[in-house]
Amino acid sequence: MKGVIMAGGMGKRLRPLTCKVPKPMVPLVHKPVMEYGIELLKKNGITEIAVTLQYIPEVIKNYFGDGSKFGVNLYYFEETTPLGTAGSIKNAERFLDERFIVISGDGLTDFDLVKGIKFHDRKGALATIFMKQTDSPFELGVVKTNERDEVVRFHEKPCSSEIFSDTVNTGIYVLDPGIFEYLQKGVPTDFSRDLFPLLVKERGTIFGYKAQGYWCDVGNLDSYRQTQFDMLSKKVNVNLCGKEVKDGIWIGNNVVVEEGVTLQGPLSIGDEVVIRKGTLVDSHSIIGSNSTIATNSTLEHSILWNDIFIGPNSELKGTTICKGVQLENSVSLFEASVIGENCTIAANAMVQPEVKVWPNKGISEAAIVHTSIILEKNKSNQQSVNSNWRIHNF
Repeated sequence: MKGVIMAGGMGKRLRPLTCKVPKPMVPLVHKPVMEYGIELLKKNGITEIAVTLQYIPEVIKNYFGDGSKFGVNLYYFEETTPLGTAGSIKNAERFLDERFIVISGDGLTDFDLVKGIKFHDRKGALATIFMKQTDSPFELGVVKTNERDEVVRFHEKPCSSEIFSDTVNTGIYVLDPGIFEYLQKGVPTDFSRDLFPLLVKERGTIFGYKAQGYWCDVGNLDSYRQTQFDMLSKKVNVNLCGKEVKDGIWIGNNVVVEEGVTLQGPLSIGDEVVIRKGTLVDSHSIIGSNSTIATNSTLEHSILWNDIFIGPNSELKGTTICKGVQLENSVSLFEASVIGENCTIAANAMVQPEVKVWPNKGISEAAIVHTSIILEKNKSNQQSVNSNWRIHNF
């Protein structure tokens, strides 16, 4: 059996995390979200995998290559223009010459895929949707099945008055090659908005499988953070990087933790990290590889990507910081703030809650940033932001 990973998403709701990388490449506890998808397929015996690409495809191809490093074989299918979720599968038709399973490159799950595949076979289905009950069906596809598990109603991203079920589409499908008869090559087509409503009208073709286990669509900044907190709390069955030196504390290779540092798990520290004395790394924090945390700093519920420097006496509470960011001394970043790649924040600056700073920005000394900075980078040098500049809201 073959697999497909849909990895063409831009991730607009995740910006500024996705300004420089495609959505499937944003890290979850040190690894791209798509890497967990590859591990899931491999665990379920699926090693021949098509990857559909559209946005910044070279980032994905350069990281995963032919898949041999991960124990699988990857085959890439690029779109010159967006074809939609189902249209991207049609683009890989020549490879998908047998029953196959489709997963999203930007979701995290530990579902038993084999059970869903067996369900599909028993039903003689053309298409099977992996479904999951949720308390928050908004921004997802709501699904209703009958007593025979046939999908009888489907609605993508309903408003409150349109919700008829607490069961949602997880973006995982088992499909037979006959599905291609419903798709036209080169025509943008979406599974949820186009194909599935059509199949619902043809009874006996589309079924819903009620999957058990963890699943989260890493579709916005809140779910991006919560998913990682769930991983640290062991709510999802995945392999985390590093060695678990103490219950809930994972540490990578060649890490230096000086005397007087306090670590309160759950937390994860990547490779080649240096944490200086007097620092507190509190629960639900992630420190990316090749990063340095200077003396007497505090991290709490904060997510740091790779290659970050945090100056002394800095306070990070509930922030997310992308690759290559440099903080000078006594910087404060507060809840739900996001700092894009390669930004520099000068001494004594403060970034208020929910502020988002796009990549390659400079924030000047003692600036207090109340609103998000989304202007494009100046071509000649890095933009600098001072406390008197009124910034666009986002």
